[in-house]
Amino acid sequence: MRRVVITGLGAVTPVGNNVETFWDGIKSGKCGIDKVTFFDASEFKTQIAGEVKDFDPAEYIDKKEARKMDRYTQLAIVAASEAVEDSGLDMEKEDKWRVGVVTGSGIGGISTLEDQHKMLLERGPGRVSPFFIPMMIGNMGAAQIAIKYGAKGVNENIVTACASSTNAIGDAMRHIRYGQNDVIIAGGAEAAVSPLAFAGFCSMKAMSRRNDDPKTASRPFDAERDGFVLGEGAGFVVLEELEHAKKRGAHIYCELAGYGATDDAYHITSPVPGGEGGAMAMKLAIEDAGLKPEDITYINAHGTSTLYNDKFETEAIKSVFGDAAKTVAVSSTKSMTGHLLGAAGGVEAIICAKAVSEGFIPATINYENPDPDCDLDIVPNVGRSADVKAAISNSLGFGGHNATILVKKYED
Repeated sequence: MRRVVITGLGAVTPVGNNVETFWDGIKSGKCGIDKVTFFDASEFKTQIAGEVKDFDPAEYIDKKEARKMDRYTQLAIVAASEAVEDSGLDMEKEDKWRVGVVTGSGIGGISTLEDQHKMLLERGPGRVSPFFIPMMIGNMGAAQIAIKYGAKGVNENIVTACASSTNAIGDAMRHIRYGQNDVIIAGGAEAAVSPLAFAGFCSMKAMSRRNDDPKTASRPFDAERDGFVLGEGAGFVVLEELEHAKKRGAHIYCELAGYGATDDAYHITSPVPGGEGGAMAMKLAIEDAGLKPEDITYINAHGTSTLYNDKFETEAIKSVFGDAAKTVAVSSTKSMTGHLLGAAGGVEAIICAKAVSEGFIPATINYENPDPDCDLDIVPNVGRSADVKAAISNSLGFGGHNATILVKKYED
């Protein structure tokens, strides 16, 4: 099979609106969670979120075109554009039939749906925007990125809830491995900090209610965790076939070497006790890369800060890693970003790429109360320098979807 490498990174997150700012924030343990500002959340049980701050799409996208896009699409285009620029890819020199786009978004244009439904009820069907449908549907992030770059290869949007963009990156890797494309812009975007999404998650009692202290609300693996914190953003990588990247002299961050995807087949929201589905996804990714569990230096955990996710993911890691579970570093950067739903895997893939290329393992912040059910090395509160030879990123979604990708140091 052809080898696949990562040559470009792009991010828009609650911690920073580009990769440099984002990564500096992650390394320093900066938290991007605060009170909701997008709408009046005073009547909601949860009133905090990880919002992208100071984001003006007009700085990156033509104003007329931006008005035809939902916020999630705007975030996707900006992050993807940074990744392409970072990669140094020159589309004028590429066979555009060999360049693809694969995205993930679990919810898509929910803000547009809310706005236009209100328009229908208040002003009638004739006032609903003619752009409503193409703004709302989840594939439009991928379509708009392809339109911008003239990328005529594979074009897909994966919808597997919170596993969406990890599946997108893994599936994109396979398209390149099997020779169908040479370059794929892959990742995910989500913009679901909206009244309807909030109301739904609040009704599920899934989100943290630490409204008085937003910065410490997301506390994965902590014994006093009380739910996840909703976030928004986008994370994209440029994937290339190795020889293609070498031929054009691209900077290579790391090799994308393994991918595993499974389903719990158990429950619409709860992970399966014991985490067997997530465990199998990790096992498949490690085997796909031709490695063993003891070869993994770092795990970027799904780590949502919910009671069952963190417990069952810990059990899954133990079942796969055995004795190595005592020494592998595990952290959840959702403690800083919140949970970006379908975009989480894209952002966390960037963290893994940076961890491998720069030799740094980020922390799980807000860890104060040890939980005997989560007795791993979760890199509490302060990140550390380390020789990260290989890292995996886990994403687990409603519906039982499990996805794991593995990156390792590039060796020619």
